[in-house]
Amino acid sequence: MADSLADPWLTIIGIGEDGLAGLSDASRKALGRAETVFGGERHLALADVGSRGRAWPVPFDASVVLGCRGRPTVVLASGDPFWHGAGAGLTEKLGGDEWIAHPGPSTFSLAAARLGWRLESIACLGLHAAPFERLVQHLAPSARIVCLVRDGKAAGDLAKWLSERGWGASAFWTLNALGGPREDIAKHRADSFGRDLACRLVAVAVEARGGRGLPRSSGLSDDLFVHDGQITKRPVRALALSALAPRPGERLWDIGAGSGSISVEWALCGGTATAIEAREDRAANIRNNAATFGLAHRITVVSGMAPEALAALDPPDAVFIGGGLDRTMFDAVWSRLTPGARLVAHSVTLETEALLGELHGQHGGELMRVEIAHCAPLGRYRSWEAARPVVQWSAVR
Repeated sequence: MADSLADPWLTIIGIGEDGLAGLSDASRKALGRAETVFGGERHLALADVGSRGRAWPVPFDASVVLGCRGRPTVVLASGDPFWHGAGAGLTEKLGGDEWIAHPGPSTFSLAAARLGWRLESIACLGLHAAPFERLVQHLAPSARIVCLVRDGKAAGDLAKWLSERGWGASAFWTLNALGGPREDIAKHRADSFGRDLACRLVAVAVEARGGRGLPRSSGLSDDLFVHDGQITKRPVRALALSALAPRPGERLWDIGAGSGSISVEWALCGGTATAIEAREDRAANIRNNAATFGLAHRITVVSGMAPEALAALDPPDAVFIGGGLDRTMFDAVWSRLTPGARLVAHSVTLETEALLGELHGQHGGELMRVEIAHCAPLGRYRSWEAARPVVQWSAVR
């Protein structure tokens, strides 16, 4: 039995396609004394652990490893276990003195080394269990991306996905069994890659060509969103996002979310959003937009009316209320805000405008009235067509 006070019972080892030959002395020693070795069938074969090997259960369950607590145990993972691997999922359940890790070169590092790319300047994505839409915010002319994909078929599916979205001219590499004797690298064009690879483990590299990419500024085109007319229009949305001041890791409440455009742009800045929407058809539009932008993992849709729908939510870092604010809703929202949280509310009605004026007098902040007019035909000529004025109140708790 391992001495838990001096010697961690669990060793997490990153193994490559070169098997035992690529492991450090410390890794080989840990394998030699392990009573049980967990890993995928490919990992166990590469390490040649025989009857000591136990393949991961499907679906994955970390409890089988924890059941060996106190006994010398090894977990094998591909390359670097802490980059889209099993490492963090295990160690977050353990004390710091229970484990040690010996990572190997990641698939991303090997791919960059084979292609001669600067690793720090490329996007590295794990798409083996995530939708291809996660690529949306990374696609730009000449952008370089390395993706882990589920299998050979997924490589073909990804090439088709890129082609359907205007990126068919992209250079498209398939990189198989990197670092081992069966290594194979082939370059293609995305729109001419029409075959499924027979191998089980595939990395794909993309140098994006042909498309335009997603703008990085606030206020994306309204045409990028599915909506029924209930959307915070582009120029007003840009003003709202400027006042909301999104930061990575922060949480937004988007109350009366409509199309979810505010939530989408907030999440593109690295935060998470909870979109509260009473109408189910609009809630469906929000889900659609979140999926299209590859943000379904960052945007939660709550079907219901505020303030009742807010009761079970964690406190936010910022709140946007696009319309329908009344005193009851304000009191319920304001009482949930922690110091430093931001609130931004819009109004197009005289009644809500009057309320915002009162709130500005009571709580300070900034009160702003915005009038926008768009050029439109007027007979044989052109004229200004005014939109309804929008009043914005923004304040910090």
